[in-house]
Amino acid sequence: MRKKLFLGLGLGMSLLAHLAAAQDKVTLATNWRAQPGHGGFYQALADGTYRKFGLDVTIQQGGPQVNNRPMLPAGRVDFLMSGNMLLPFDNLKAGVPTVVVAAYFQKDPQILIAHPGQGYEKFTDLTRAPTILMAKDGQISYFQWMKKAYGFRDEQVRPYNFSLSQFLADKKAVQQGYATSEPISVEAQAGFKPLAFSLADAGWSTYGMVIETRRDLVGKEPDLVRRFVEASNIGWYNYLYGDRTAADKLIRESNPDITPEYTAKSIPILREHIDSGDALAKGIGAIDPQRIKDFHAKTVEAGLFTAGQIDPEASYTTQFVNKGTGLDVRRQLTGGK
Repeated sequence: MRKKLFLGLGLGMSLLAHLAAAQDKVTLATNWRAQPGHGGFYQALADGTYRKFGLDVTIQQGGPQVNNRPMLPAGRVDFLMSGNMLLPFDNLKAGVPTVVVAAYFQKDPQILIAHPGQGYEKFTDLTRAPTILMAKDGQISYFQWMKKAYGFRDEQVRPYNFSLSQFLADKKAVQQGYATSEPISVEAQAGFKPLAFSLADAGWSTYGMVIETRRDLVGKEPDLVRRFVEASNIGWYNYLYGDRTAADKLIRESNPDITPEYTAKSIPILREHIDSGDALAKGIGAIDPQRIKDFHAKTVEAGLFTAGQIDPEASYTTQFVNKGTGLDVRRQLTGGK
């Protein structure tokens, strides 16, 4: 009897060891080159959080010549980072079977930057700017809302060449940017802090940096999706408030342009945009259905979609978020603050 009991325990321990060793391989494709704005995912990879959740994660970075978006519906990646909710809405319109499972930037970091001392004191002052440097994707998306909501004009827009040279050479110019990028780069290159005007503060209510996956993955392997989202959430708390040394090393190995100084200046901005709003009570990655509805209404008003063209509720699921995952980690790291 005793021998059988020990044998059973031995088999049980072997099975547990085998299960612990088994790792589900998944790939996350990002929307740009590695940077602190992706830090929580690199943190979960570097500190073993993904591994603890039974995941073998590969991060496939994007970039100026990389389009990771078609790889998600094709099954070549499992999770895809999107800049905001417009792309998931577009997928619905096109019948592409993807769905948002987490929203990491509670405050969209899209901004407009301007030189100080040029009469631009508030967002509405930018309607007087003679030049707004903006890429094509901005012109056909949030600028349409800016025109409808604030009276911006097409004749203000000039093509943005993804360089600060035009902006720095023209003190009256306004340029698109990201709160986590351009203000830091301007200060490093030109020695002054530009004014930063948040589109989110002006009413552009989209989430930023949302994570999409395939609908069939949610249906067939919901536990895998849950583990990825929860491990990523914990990774973000550890990156924002804990020891991020190993994650930053991985980021710099993938993108040598990222300096320690750049990262240090990014962290407070990331905390403001990620660990804020609904995330404070519901956990990082939170999604509010009412907010999705509000943003969709603004896209319809701006002419980006027509009424009834898509059902915004079909663009996301709250199945894996709003559960407070990682809030205990946050409390431990911040002393309960």
